[in-house]
Amino acid sequence: MFKKTIMFCLLSAALTVWAGKLPEQLPVPGGIVELAAGDASDPAPKVFFQDRRVLVIQQDQQWLALVGIPLNTRPGEYQIDIVNSRGSSRMRFTIADKEYPAQYITIKNKRMVNPNPDDLKRIKADRIPIGKALRTWTERQQVATDFIPPVDGRLSSLFGLKRFFNNQPRNPHSGLDITAPAGTPIKAPADAVVIDTGNYYYNGNTVFLDHGQGLITGYFHMTEIKVKAGQKVRQGDILGTVGETGRVTGPHLHWNVYLNRTKVDPALFIAEYMPILAARNKDRP
Repeated sequence: MFKKTIMFCLLSAALTVWAGKLPEQLPVPGGIVELAAGDASDPAPKVFFQDRRVLVIQQDQQWLALVGIPLNTRPGEYQIDIVNSRGSSRMRFTIADKEYPAQYITIKNKRMVNPNPDDLKRIKADRIPIGKALRTWTERQQVATDFIPPVDGRLSSLFGLKRFFNNQPRNPHSGLDITAPAGTPIKAPADAVVIDTGNYYYNGNTVFLDHGQGLITGYFHMTEIKVKAGQKVRQGDILGTVGETGRVTGPHLHWNVYLNRTKVDPALFIAEYMPILAARNKDRP
């Protein structure tokens, strides 16, 4: 267990908010920090963390900033910059350390571990539409943070794991894996607009959703995609089906959540459902 060390005006996610249930607060790399950013009687402030805009919602009589913390952040003191009608200010907070466990995976398709030159060209090309999707920012006042799990399945791989493919170190696991049979429906966790869809080398068939103010979710390895760019979806609408396209060892959904263009732990948005998902697959990390 780590000790919460957030300083100055750190608010509890247990309070009532018009946007719905807040994600669970976790002031560690890959986590989320919640900070009071001004009085709700004033216009909504603009909040920045490391020069990136931060999601701001109204909670009771205050504006609340939800700050995504990158996985490579070192423990220590950081700050957000707040700009409002009264001027600008800074608020400091502290990030604690967290040690993520290692995971070793065997990939039969060796090109998914060591791509050939043609594969590398495709991977490079894939970064353009993916990067464009993740830079999406919509000035939406009502941002729904009350998520439901996108798939009815079993928890198979946690966020942040230090990954080794065929004993070769790779980037940490950037999302939450939920295992389910191929063809299982994938649902929108909250109201959103489809940013884009595509088929990518590592991610396979993919959908990106815009929930507003830089809160973006991604759905990877799908068999079918049943939505299109620009389409509005409501919580529970079908986005597509579970598959095993891209770099996989079996059918599952890899689910990413982004705040201020930062990958954060999706489990923080569905904390109350996590014991159910984990209980279905007790033998997995």
